[in-house]
Amino acid sequence: MTVADKPTHFIRAKIADQIKQGQITEIVTRFPPEPNGYLHIGHAKSICLNFGLAAEFGGRCNLRFDDTNPEKESQEYIDAITTDVQWLGFQWDQICHTADYFEQLFEWALCLIRQGDAYVDEQSADMMRANRGTLTEPGVDSPYRDRTPEENEALFLKMRAGEFEDGACVLRAKISMSAPNMNLRDPALYRIKHVSHPRAGDQWCIYPTYDFAHGQSDAIEGITHSLCTLEFEDHRPLYEWLLKKLPVPCRPKQTEFSRLELEATVTSKRKLNTLVSEGHVEGWDDPRMPTIAGMRRRGYSPEGIQLFCERIGVTRKPNTIELQTLEGAIRDDLEGRAHKAMAVLDPVDVIVTNWEDDALELDVPWHPKRPELGTRVLPFGRHVLIDRSDFELDPPDGFHRLVPGGAVRLKYGFIVDFEDVDLDADGRVQTIYVRYDPTTRSGQDQSGRKVKGTIHWVHAETAKTATVRLYDRLFTVSDPGRHEDLAACLNPESLKTQSARIEPALDVLMPDAYFQFERVGFFKQDPDSTEGQMVYNRAVGLRDTWAKKST
Repeated sequence: MTVADKPTHFIRAKIADQIKQGQITEIVTRFPPEPNGYLHIGHAKSICLNFGLAAEFGGRCNLRFDDTNPEKESQEYIDAITTDVQWLGFQWDQICHTADYFEQLFEWALCLIRQGDAYVDEQSADMMRANRGTLTEPGVDSPYRDRTPEENEALFLKMRAGEFEDGACVLRAKISMSAPNMNLRDPALYRIKHVSHPRAGDQWCIYPTYDFAHGQSDAIEGITHSLCTLEFEDHRPLYEWLLKKLPVPCRPKQTEFSRLELEATVTSKRKLNTLVSEGHVEGWDDPRMPTIAGMRRRGYSPEGIQLFCERIGVTRKPNTIELQTLEGAIRDDLEGRAHKAMAVLDPVDVIVTNWEDDALELDVPWHPKRPELGTRVLPFGRHVLIDRSDFELDPPDGFHRLVPGGAVRLKYGFIVDFEDVDLDADGRVQTIYVRYDPTTRSGQDQSGRKVKGTIHWVHAETAKTATVRLYDRLFTVSDPGRHEDLAACLNPESLKTQSARIEPALDVLMPDAYFQFERVGFFKQDPDSTEGQMVYNRAVGLRDTWAKKST
């Protein structure tokens, strides 16, 4: 899809116009996650936007780790983030760390102090909070606000030298305690944390705040378009104030867009961490989690996620996207790329009474429209298994599968005609008996017979047993993010594990392949799979079953 083919949005249109007007010659963007957790579907939107725009317009995009809060950050998260970005199909121009700019940021903090634009405040956190004021009342100046630049510099150097305990003081910008925008009421720029940093080690015991580091890091990297979600709109005046006050190499522009709010999903890292730490899920990559790692393990494709992000667009208006929009994008993408195969999740025995030969090996394609995927061998013989739902003794209207007195085609095989059925004492079907029509072999049928139903099956003697994990929505409510007690909103049926009988070709490790179990859904092999003990995760069904269950 070229730039001209893509649906436009206000940021894409703005960049195109800037290039046309000669205002910029190259765009440079960045994706700046904090490495304090795994990336989720909301980050995927930002990744696709930042990396996608850079690629569309021949620019560059950096992956920058906003590692200014060492208490919550780790190398595990850094590694997971790089893996997720690459899996989504993007490559950065540079990997950057805010920690690598600490010395420059410190020098710029000194610059603000020497200009009289920053001061060291020794008020307690509670006192600063009380003196900040409200939306309708101005704040109160700190009693330390009028210290001389020389006094502030000396104190700031002592902060760096480790002569103060955590929380003893902070460096604040000197703007206005009566500013209507609360973010301009002498915001904190540096705080004391005697904590080792994952990258910088023990070099520092003071760390810049996000507000101080953000714009200056953008400037160091030559970012032309600093794209942020709407919650940072009120921070833009501070972003611009700092860039104006400091001798930065360039002055990037910040643009805000609405964050992704997805129905029935939590994207708060704090709440996701709660789900993990309290054991409600099996980890950050649990396939029920909205993390990129979880979606990858579940069987979502990166192209499907990209398609979803393109479909929902980029606006400034907050809105909640229905989960079926994401699932629909995944289905649409997998339909064209998934290997098609057969698995029976609730098997019932079928005996082909007039089959007298050994098993017939059918050579069938993995995908009828993708010959490059090749073919596989599908055995057919006297004893096959079909799904219990594909037979009805007393069929409802519109049921076009196997019924008493009826006929159905076994996909890639033959048309079979019903003969008889064995029931147990409770009236449950045990064995179905059919006759096959040898003139109706798929691809060679010249019988002229037409049947309304085609069903999937496996050959009982060669079929293998696999574990299938059927995933559903993790929450029973549409807005779990508003509930503090997440446990009360959990869907007890979000995971069902059962055995299935699969055709032999599915009993081989193919960790990178996607599969469509005919008439069942889209699946992917779980990393727990081993030769002879396959585990398949359902990514999405063939249609939205939740809406049907909810009506």
